[in-house]
Amino acid sequence: MPIENHSLALELPEYKDQIHTLKINNGHFKSLHNQYNKVEHEIHRIEVGAENTTDDYLHERKKLRLNLKDQLLSMLKAVN
Repeated sequence: MPIENHSLALELPEYKDQIHTLKINNGHFKSLHNQYNKVEHEIHRIEVGAENTTDDYLHERKKLRLNLKDQLLSMLKAVN
């Protein structure tokens, strides 16, 4: 089973330009985006077997990724 890439640009392609602009101009957005990428990378490493952990830990990381994505999407929608 292939492991999906959940980078924000792939998850929200319609906001590609806004993501770039906010990363440059909004420190809070940039911080959340960096946190999202860090969590996404960690999840990916767990899913491909590079790191071992409990299912509960992986589930919590996925919930955090979703929460961060929701916050970022809210900020993106507020710009439009």
